[in-house]
This record gives sequence, structure tokens and C-alpha cells, in this order.
Amino acid sequence: MVLMDRWTRIGVVGLVLVAFAVSPAIAQEEQAAYAEEPETYSVIEEALGAGPESITADAAVMDWEGNTLKEGTNGWTCMPPPPGIESGPMCLDEPWMAWAQAYGAKTDVVIDKVGIGYMLKGDDGASNTDPYAEGPTEDWVETGPHLMIIVPDATAYDALSTDYTTGGPWVMWAGTPYAHIMVPLGDVE
Repeated sequence: MVLMDRWTRIGVVGLVLVAFAVSPAIAQEEQAAYAEEPETYSVIEEALGAGPESITADAAVMDWEGNTLKEGTNGWTCMPPPPGIESGPMCLDEPWMAWAQAYGAKTDVVIDKVGIGYMLKGDDGASNTDPYAEGPTEDWVETGPHLMIIVPDATAYDALSTDYTTGGPWVMWAGTPYAHIMVPLGDVE
């Protein structure tokens, strides 16, 4: 029994020493990678700022060309603002990623479960009624930090207003395949 305890202690001490030896090596690798591609790391940091740390810690990061900048393990994908837009990074779960792909392809989307998307840095604005409006419209809305929700049954959106001026949740792009609930979490900065 004493012999086993001694070997256990030696093993634990060995593991601790290996951990201390490996940690600086990993940090040096990360610093070297950052030095080689600081722009990529800036994009990653910006994308991860869109969601809560409990999600972003294990989220993937993808750019708008579909390149994976950071692998993820929790089913969430964060993206920097779209090209040409200053603000609007987002973190999307799997149903939202399906929605985003359909939106990008201008095809209908099939939502089979509730989806959540975070935009905690807000956005530069969008039409509240036209998903593809390219500039300010009569119903243009700039949104501060917010949560976005999609649901499988589009008739559920009928229970909410489309009025974004009330300060509460509203439906954006009602009556289109891209309708979703906007939940404000703070004021526009």
C-alpha cells in the first residue's frame, strides 16, 4: 500500500511538471500564430464579442466566405460583421446557421426547432420589412444589443407586434421566409 502511494505521488508530481512545461509552449505557439496573422485574431475577437462568454468560449468562428477561423465544439458559430458593415457581429446556433445560409442563397428556410442568435454589439441597421433592402428605408431600424429568435411555426409570429419603437420584442421581416423575433437587450450606442 505504501509503495502504491509513493508511485501515485510521483505520478502526480510528474503530471504537474509536464503541465508547467507544456503551458508556456502552448502560449508561445499562440503568440507566434498571433504575430503571423494579427488580422485574423482581431476578426476572431470581434466575432466572439457578439455573444456571452458561456457560449463563445467553445464556439466556432467563421468569416463571410465560409472559412473556419476557429474550431468550435458546442454547435455555435460566431461571425464578424458582414463585409462593408462596421457593426453587427453575431453568434448563431445551428437553426440560425441554416437560416443564414438560406438567407444568403435567397431560398426558403425550414426551421425545425427554436433557434437563438446573439448580436450583443448591435448592428448598423436594416429595414424592418424588406430583408434585402440595401440602404436606409422608411422603416430602417438600428438596434443595440439584442437576441434573435426563430421558431418552427411561423404563425407564432402573429402574436407579436412588428413595431420596433416600443422598446419590447418585435417581429422583423414579418410575412417573409426570414421572419424572426428581435429582443432588445440595451440601447443603441
